[in-house]
Amino acid sequence: MNPQPKKYKPFGWRFWLLLIGCIVILCSFAFNSISFDRTRSYRAEAVSNLKQIGYALYDYQDQYGTYPNDLTAKQHPSEFNLSGSSSNAIFRQLFAADIVENEQIFYANFPRVSRPDGDISSGHLLEKGEVAFAYIAGLSIEDKPSLPIAFGPIIPGTIRFDPKPLNGKAIVLRIDGSISVLKLRPDGHAISAGESLLDPDNSLWKGKAPDIRYPE
Repeated sequence: MNPQPKKYKPFGWRFWLLLIGCIVILCSFAFNSISFDRTRSYRAEAVSNLKQIGYALYDYQDQYGTYPNDLTAKQHPSEFNLSGSSSNAIFRQLFAADIVENEQIFYANFPRVSRPDGDISSGHLLEKGEVAFAYIAGLSIEDKPSLPIAFGPIIPGTIRFDPKPLNGKAIVLRIDGSISVLKLRPDGHAISAGESLLDPDNSLWKGKAPDIRYPE
């Protein structure tokens, strides 16, 4: 007698469940890897731009004896709008002083920030949404070197940082020109030497609240 051919048995539901689970896990790993690489790229660009701002601020201080502030704004006869309490207005002084010619260094991939269009004509220089970094007015080269002078991504009107753009990190330019990448607490406070960086109670500020100028 000829042996009966074996009947084909389709894979059972356990196999398909296992296969789908493996695919989901692999896709999750791939997505997380892409997301991590994107965040790292965004952070690298933000750090590079903040360094360029640091060089410009140093040149401004070297030329005028102080960092840009409300008083130095009055020394620049300019077609640019240097008035107001935003970091946009402060940073426009770097253009008025012929130290900076490119808006791109003020960009970072933060919420509510658009890549600058390159138009630096009157009325268009560093328009609303084209600046990513906040600025602290009233500091000088003689202040403590570890004091922050520019940073992001700050939540407007607060001393807390947005944890989403840089995966729970903040980037900070200090007076000495160094860049710090600080870890954020769950409440959004950036921690430096065990203290909240922008809290007036931080020993850095000697009891005086920092004069934070937020981006428009």
